[in-house]
Amino acid sequence: MTTGVYADQLGPPGRRLRVVATLTGGALLLAGTIAGTDDDFPFGPFRVYASANKLDAPVADTRIEGVDTAGQRLTLTEAETGIRRAEIEGQSDRFTAAPARLSTVATAYERRNPDAAPLTAIVVVVRWHEVRDGRPTGQYHDETRAVWQR
Repeated sequence: MTTGVYADQLGPPGRRLRVVATLTGGALLLAGTIAGTDDDFPFGPFRVYASANKLDAPVADTRIEGVDTAGQRLTLTEAETGIRRAEIEGQSDRFTAAPARLSTVATAYERRNPDAAPLTAIVVVVRWHEVRDGRPTGQYHDETRAVWQR
């Protein structure tokens, strides 16, 4: 019976290194699972996928709206601004605390859409979809989280 090509070439120092690397990785995973946070990924627990909302809890859907100089209200997507919705959601508390930060969204929009009317306002809106027994009811209400005006 023959052994693998690489097994014959790996000497005792290489085997020790592999064992140490494996034990270190295992220790980091265990420590991250016990005391880690999402920021410790890939060694943390990444709890975003480890929990679920209650079956009757409203579900949030965040969007960014812009108002141009003609008063037209536009839903701003990644295509218009280059900014992903997850980035907006992740900074939601910061935008609420300091709405002037939303000026960067207006700047990004205007760079990508030079022929469009300039924006005079940016609004962060959360639409709360009502859910009963895990199913959408079709009812919702909007909550304005932050408003920036030029």
